[in-house]
Amino acid sequence: MAPRKNFRNQAKKEVKPAAVVNKNGVKAEATVAASGGGFSGTKIFTWFMVLALLGVWSSVAVVWFDLVDYDNVIAERAKEFRFNFSEVLQGKLSAYDADGDGDFDVEDAKVLLGLKERPVSVLLREAKEESAVKEPDAVPPPDDDAAVPLPPISDDFIPDDSRDEATHPYEDENNAIDTKGELVEKAQPQQTVEESKQYNDQPGSLETKETVQLRYNAEAESVPEPEADVEPEVESVPELKENAEDQPKDKLQEKPKKKKPKLLNKFEKTIKMEIDAAEKLRKKGKVEEAVRAFETLVLQYPQSPRCRYGKALAEDGLAEKMLSNDMLQKAIGTYKEASELPNATPDLIKATLKKRAERQQFLGRMRGALATLEKLVQIFPEDVALKNDLGVAHLLIGDNKGAKRIYEEVLATAPSDGFAKVHYGFILKSENKIAESIPFLRDGLESGHPGTDDGRFYFHLGDALQRMGDDSAYKWYERGHLRGHFASVWQRSLYNVDGLKAQPWWTPKDTGYMDLVKTLERNWRIIRDEAQSVMDKTTGLFVPEEENLREKGEWGQFTLWQQGKKAGEACRSVPKTCGLLERYPEATGCKRGQIKFSVMQPGTHVWPHTGPTNCRLRMHLGLVIPKTGCKIRCTNDTRAWEEGKVLIFDDSFEHEVWQDADSYRLIFIVDVWHPELTQYQRQTLSSI
Repeated sequence: MAPRKNFRNQAKKEVKPAAVVNKNGVKAEATVAASGGGFSGTKIFTWFMVLALLGVWSSVAVVWFDLVDYDNVIAERAKEFRFNFSEVLQGKLSAYDADGDGDFDVEDAKVLLGLKERPVSVLLREAKEESAVKEPDAVPPPDDDAAVPLPPISDDFIPDDSRDEATHPYEDENNAIDTKGELVEKAQPQQTVEESKQYNDQPGSLETKETVQLRYNAEAESVPEPEADVEPEVESVPELKENAEDQPKDKLQEKPKKKKPKLLNKFEKTIKMEIDAAEKLRKKGKVEEAVRAFETLVLQYPQSPRCRYGKALAEDGLAEKMLSNDMLQKAIGTYKEASELPNATPDLIKATLKKRAERQQFLGRMRGALATLEKLVQIFPEDVALKNDLGVAHLLIGDNKGAKRIYEEVLATAPSDGFAKVHYGFILKSENKIAESIPFLRDGLESGHPGTDDGRFYFHLGDALQRMGDDSAYKWYERGHLRGHFASVWQRSLYNVDGLKAQPWWTPKDTGYMDLVKTLERNWRIIRDEAQSVMDKTTGLFVPEEENLREKGEWGQFTLWQQGKKAGEACRSVPKTCGLLERYPEATGCKRGQIKFSVMQPGTHVWPHTGPTNCRLRMHLGLVIPKTGCKIRCTNDTRAWEEGKVLIFDDSFEHEVWQDADSYRLIFIVDVWHPELTQYQRQTLSSI
């Protein structure tokens, strides 16, 4: 540095002084410089400090090209390194060596001013030093974590076409890119009493904000899969609660702590401090630095599964931060690499492949995730939790038969497994085996096992009990409400936006859609005539409803709009009706609703049921209504249709329909957005 260099140059020019005699006759030595001037020791130190400080300022000026408050920078660094300012003045400028080259210079100034990133080697060194201070050396675990020989997961094993169609995360079936280019959560296909044959592993999530940004947390190295907490029984439903004194003693004992997984092989224990240093960066949320740190470790130790796994976790966290599909795909590939390296511990193989399967599912690569889980079950055939995950993977691709086989295998070896029971009951109910499904759903929920406290299972158990004429259904609905799955015992939709006005019946004035209601009521005869023109003249039906909502009778529907999309062929058959609706985006743009004709023949009864979401209201325009025998109940309020008049209700509340007339009933159903939803919510909420 300039001060040191100048000081050294000055020292070279000094000459031996001549002895002189002072007034008292005592010899003294005077320091005479070659230039002829004299310097005392105090002056030398003063000049040294002046030049040193000038060197600091000149370094900053080169970077900043302007005057800056560099004292604050120095002071902050002094605090960080626990040096006071007097120590800085004594020449301890090495404390500000930010790039690791041993001195303070222009490059250090760049780092201090935020114009340059710190080298990975420095970050790792500091993290290791911090670990050495704060964390005592761990006792190495016994050398019993021998590696499991793992056949490689070849590209043939995970087929190239494994990505399911119509899934594009971060704009996939789980997510959507809104009109502003931001990521929002996309609701899964609703599984309500309106039976869907396909399972979706998004348990009863409630959309509580305008947009819900999808989050997935990078897991801690010590616990690759955190254990879910089991909630206590609901005290206000004593009929469903077991007394503690009646429970077996083993149930009252404290749950044993989960064993910490062994992720390090013998060699990796020797580099544990380096791994911990990189891991500390990841856990602190410094994902970019963590990725660079683990990349450095992978280059140094290419055969280390733990280093590769850490790199995958860091890439995973960076993908979340960047909302990047490409980065997440890179992490998925790195998980695969880590699982295939020799000498990987069994716990690391399990953790790595589970994370890989989760991320494949997130990206919509359901078949690829299924293949990964099948591989896991092959390696760990006794792991019931992995088999349960495999069953869910089958459900996610619509393979209920495959899932049923898996859960039958689980229940054969673990008959009390609650997770397997609720899913097996779910499958039986989807097969319309109502009575058979009840004990599995009920026992699974009562088990309190992780993954069972899900709104869908409360929903389906209550519905099955209702269909069997069992009033205990409402006790389960109450329990689901107290657990936070339902807004109320009556309002049991699972895809909700919090804070919306909730009432079963609405007036046109309440909705604010007076113009739409008037248009429908003024033109009801035109709409009726077009509806009758597309009815089957022989059966008096449209396409039969396929949602398994009828106890008995005939019920047909003719759809014009579905999830905000126009059915072009159908609208060509009823052009006047569709033309009337085109100027009402609250109806035609309702992505969580339908517009359709509905015809119901005499002797039809529709089970009590609820719609999937509180984001819509449902209008019924009476077209052909028999004088008696037709009625609709919503909660505990029963009403009847009138020809040419609109009824409006919130179908997220329980409702039921009877048709006991002697001729068919024909209505026009128009779903509209809930009036309190903002325009932004209407644009960004997913389709149902």
